[in-house]
Amino acid sequence: MFLYVTTTGRQTGLPREIEIWFTERDGRLYIIAENRDRTNWVHNIRANPTVQVLLGDRQFAAQARVVEDDAEPELAQVVKALSDEKYGWSDGLIVEIAPEN
Repeated sequence: MFLYVTTTGRQTGLPREIEIWFTERDGRLYIIAENRDRTNWVHNIRANPTVQVLLGDRQFAAQARVVEDDAEPELAQVVKALSDEKYGWSDGLIVEIAPEN
């Protein structure tokens, strides 16, 4: 199953949807940008952290943020381990997605 995340284009203001692998921990979703800060959707999230999420038959609004490895090493390590276990890959910039209540 894939996660669909729709960001708001930082230059156009238009919705931009991506299909991406994800992991889940403590009610939050985690995605990894292979190209780190060179990824357009990461730029969009930094400019506007409000995103729309589609996961299976669930659709909801959420807040996204970049997890900085050096500022949150324990969280980064756990998320990378989850991704390694699920996909055999974890190299990139981690983004946390927290559903709005």
